[in-house]
Amino acid sequence: MKRALVAGLVLLGVAAAGVVLGLLLVAPSGSPPAATGTPPPPSRPPSSAPPDEVDTAAVKVLAKAIVDAIAAHDSAAFGKLTCRPQSAEALAGLQRTWDAAGPVTATLAEPPQLRGESATAKVHVVAPGGTKDTPFPLHKENGRWCVPG
Repeated sequence: MKRALVAGLVLLGVAAAGVVLGLLLVAPSGSPPAATGTPPPPSRPPSSAPPDEVDTAAVKVLAKAIVDAIAAHDSAAFGKLTCRPQSAEALAGLQRTWDAAGPVTATLAEPPQLRGESATAKVHVVAPGGTKDTPFPLHKENGRWCVPG
């Protein structure tokens, strides 16, 4: 049962990471600076600004919803947390994996880490066969925090 849970979490993490990587590779790099001879002002790294309180709260709510969906084996609830609608087939596969894992407990391993419009929530899962910490990438899209994928 542990293997099924771990396999499901790994597949979910890989899919989410793949989406994030895909978004980074196809995202436009911005417009070129105007040819005025004046260099553009230096940009500040996204991590230099403190996270917005609203975003911090939203990421905490999303992370808690991920934990609750895993603990309840509720793939439909998890599907509502994703940035893109999930197919019925994908959600059914996730549901089969979670059902095969048996009872689990899920908690946040640490507070979510927020970096601009992306974040990571590390979920700690305890199942009959063992434990696993899985980092879930989170992304702000159209003003809404969600799980890419």
